[in-house]
Amino acid sequence: MTRDFAQVDVFTDTPYRGNPLAVVLDADGLSTEDMRRFAHWTNLSETTFVLPPTSPEADYRVRIFTPTTELPFAGHPTLGTCHAWLEAGGKPAGGDTIVQECGAGLVDVRRTATGLAFAAPPLLREGPVEDELVERLAETLRIDRTAIVDAQWADNGPGWVAVLLGSAQEVLEVRPGVVDLDIGVAGPYPEGSPQAFEVRAFFPLHGATAEDPVTGSLNASLARWLLRTGRATAPYTASQGTALGRAGRVHISTEADVIWVGGSSVTCIRGAVDI
Repeated sequence: MTRDFAQVDVFTDTPYRGNPLAVVLDADGLSTEDMRRFAHWTNLSETTFVLPPTSPEADYRVRIFTPTTELPFAGHPTLGTCHAWLEAGGKPAGGDTIVQECGAGLVDVRRTATGLAFAAPPLLREGPVEDELVERLAETLRIDRTAIVDAQWADNGPGWVAVLLGSAQEVLEVRPGVVDLDIGVAGPYPEGSPQAFEVRAFFPLHGATAEDPVTGSLNASLARWLLRTGRATAPYTASQGTALGRAGRVHISTEADVIWVGGSSVTCIRGAVDI
């Protein structure tokens, strides 16, 4: 069956400088195995499938797949899917607020001056990392243990453990070995810089280490940690993908107790796929 399809570049306003996402816009009737097979074939960090909502509060439902597994939530798929859904004619019931249903529940998305932003979901796991794991993180990242300013669990679905280094330059210089868990690394830019932090995201893939170009879920959980500990003040912008030749920009803002994670998206491919 032929289905509408888009490939979107997320967290950038310049095509091919952000994080690509494949979106199947009419996935009704596809089996889980159909989705897994197609996501494996696209070989992107994530592929999403838009379905009718099961919650009366939601505008649409999305299932999010990596090439190997399904995720309850992920950031750049949330923004990229919403962008594609709106561009395809989706009409949110709540005006400027779009409600996405996913494995983690309902996620609010709203229009902003820079594109779209999602309300950061609560952390599923947070708190300090045990000393033994910090030692292992340093070894995996191939840095001295003293270079790690702090490390925290910052898991809002994918399973992130977050590592704070002393500077953005130190983050850019990291050359990790083989990782066995999802590791997010951040470091501050000098005061007055256009971006507040440089962020990198490493995860295991087929027995090797992969790096995600720009990661909404990680930036969401980092923001919760950095703001809570006074290491950041909102609004701020994080850059990610620099080490990969990308130019991702993630905009963090707060309203009441809600952290909003936003950025631009651009559609690079429009068409149809047979699934």
